[in-house]
Amino acid sequence: SPFSADSRRPPAPLVTDKDVRKKVLKQVFSTAKVPENLDAVVIGSGIGGLATAVLLSKAGKRVLVLEQHGKAGGCCHTFSEKGFEFDVGIHYVGRLEERFLARFLVDQLTEGQLQWTKMPPVFDAVVLGEPGNGKTYRLYSGKKEYVEELKKQFPDEAVAIEKFVALVKKVAQGTTHMVILKMLPMPLAMFLSRTGLLAWFSPFFKMASRSLTDVVSELTTNEELRAVLSYIFPTYGVVPASASFALHAILVHHYMEGGWYPRGGPSEIAFHTIPVIEQAGGAVLTKAPVQSILVTADGKACGVSVKKGQELVNIFAPVVISDAGIFNTYERLLPAEIRASLGTQTPLRLVEHGLAGFSVFVGLRGSKEELGLEGTNYYVYPHQDLDAAMNRFFSASREEAAENIPMLYITSPSSKDPSWQERYPGKSTLCILAVARYEWFEEWKDETVQKRGAEYESLKDAFVESILKIVLKLYPGAEDKIECVSAGTPLTTQHYLASPQGQMYGAHHGIARMQAATAAMLRPQTSVPNLFLTGQDVFLCGFMGALQGAILCASAVLQRNLYRDGLRLWQSSRENHAKKKV
Repeated sequence: SPFSADSRRPPAPLVTDKDVRKKVLKQVFSTAKVPENLDAVVIGSGIGGLATAVLLSKAGKRVLVLEQHGKAGGCCHTFSEKGFEFDVGIHYVGRLEERFLARFLVDQLTEGQLQWTKMPPVFDAVVLGEPGNGKTYRLYSGKKEYVEELKKQFPDEAVAIEKFVALVKKVAQGTTHMVILKMLPMPLAMFLSRTGLLAWFSPFFKMASRSLTDVVSELTTNEELRAVLSYIFPTYGVVPASASFALHAILVHHYMEGGWYPRGGPSEIAFHTIPVIEQAGGAVLTKAPVQSILVTADGKACGVSVKKGQELVNIFAPVVISDAGIFNTYERLLPAEIRASLGTQTPLRLVEHGLAGFSVFVGLRGSKEELGLEGTNYYVYPHQDLDAAMNRFFSASREEAAENIPMLYITSPSSKDPSWQERYPGKSTLCILAVARYEWFEEWKDETVQKRGAEYESLKDAFVESILKIVLKLYPGAEDKIECVSAGTPLTTQHYLASPQGQMYGAHHGIARMQAATAAMLRPQTSVPNLFLTGQDVFLCGFMGALQGAILCASAVLQRNLYRDGLRLWQSSRENHAKKKV
């Protein structure tokens, strides 16, 4: 078992030497670096791929992780531009208090070396209207504080708020129900799904078909409260009218006690998991784009083919694990005859592409105190009818859309990281996320990155200009301090993360995906023997969702229940800790 012993040790000092970090995060692929006698090969180094590889490594397996990008980490990686460091995907994570099992499991994966910093008590704020002129509502960390402070801001809506929170807590237990469903034998899982028995005892699956808009509308007629109760939908990429209340409940509950940010930035996640893989004889290699999954004559996965220059290098292993997502795996990497098979087509029919995004990264001169920046995340909505605003945006032309951004997520990574000023004194950063349609940028998909032409750059600049107008109303002190602006379209995401159609959270997380039958089908095991899936498309989106996908995947490969193993180790470690205190 990967959880045979508590592997946590006192954290070492933060490593800031770029050459040292490069040796871990940027091990460029070569045939000579491929370990011999591999037990498994993993496609993709997002947290789903890395965590699966770590779990197998801790069980004594030799694992090779292949990353197409030049830096390992997937959405956990960071990039540098003009002396600034920017994160791309891990903006905050919930439920990382010491008393939670999730924190214990993350600590086991990194041997206690990854440190997390608690965000401010007001972890999220919702702005309805123009920053400075609109209304700002604040979400406080702590189950009691979350409710009481919300009531103070909506004094006439106490009953609605209490009903909402009670429903959220009840439905959010479905995380466990979904894990169990995906670990049950498929015939039993489908029986429970199709007979309705699952919905009978699981509030999560009972509410899976109810939209967020419908549920919130039944609780209150107050439009501003409806918006605030729905505000967090961008974290899973589905507009409220199409979002499953069950999924929304999981996300609200996940952050109810606040958010956490990795000290030293998200690249610390990869930096502290890769050594665990290497200690077991494995490796994590970059600039290793997998072109295809190799299959034997009798249809079993047996390795991968990697493009190195103009040549293809075949790497063989008895187990192949894909963190590349269901679309890449089933539509691009498998041989044509398997792509067309019923076993591949059936799960593909259950999902559709998720929402794409538009990112803006801003480097600023000055500390957070000088600039008035906060560690709080801001969700800015110019209109309180979130569904109407989002629908107008998606139905508009790309030129119209650029002038009418319906939502922004604005965060200051440098303000959340206590090591930032030590590493980058006198500098600060902002990261802004908006949604976008892939189709607005699709005509340039075959052009070379950073050389897509004047029209593409003009469209991108139009989005950036509109976004920055809103950001500078929130943080007016930053206007004359901007030193660097970098933007990413859906094509940027597609290029650097190999994300089909620039989707932010893998396959679409709408109501259809939350249905019991679909949840049961989207599991690590595939119709191709020895081929497994991991990451967001196996469970749910985000860091914790991808991590659950990894635990499920490693459980399937090792043929043992790693949740049970992890829970036992957690309980014994708590007992030992309690004895030491006595």
